[in-house]
Amino acid sequence: MDKEINAIEAAKLLKEAESVLLDVREPDELEICSILGAHHIPMTEIPERIAEIPKDIPLVVFCHHGMRSMKVLQYLAERGYDRVLNLKGGIDAWALSVDKKMRRY
Repeated sequence: MDKEINAIEAAKLLKEAESVLLDVREPDELEICSILGAHHIPMTEIPERIAEIPKDIPLVVFCHHGMRSMKVLQYLAERGYDRVLNLKGGIDAWALSVDKKMRRY
C-alpha cells in the first residue's frame, strides 16, 4: 500500500471520513501558516505524546515538505499504527493545490 497521499486526496479524505491531520512542524512554523483543525505535535515530541495519536482512524501526517512527516509515519508504523499516510509535499503542497491563499515559506 502506498503510504503517501497528495493534498487534494487528503482534503477529500478529511471531508468524507473521520480522520486526523497531524502537523509535526515546529511551533515557529505554525505561526507562519496552519491547516484548520490539524492536531499539532512537533516531531521531537512524538515519542512522549504518542498516546494522543489515535490508532483506529486514518491519520494524515504533514510537515513543511514531507520529509519529517515520513519519518514520523515510519516511527508510528513500527509501533503498530497501520492507518497512517504522509502528505506528499507537506503543507507547501497544500498551499499550492488546496488553500491557495495560505502563506508559504
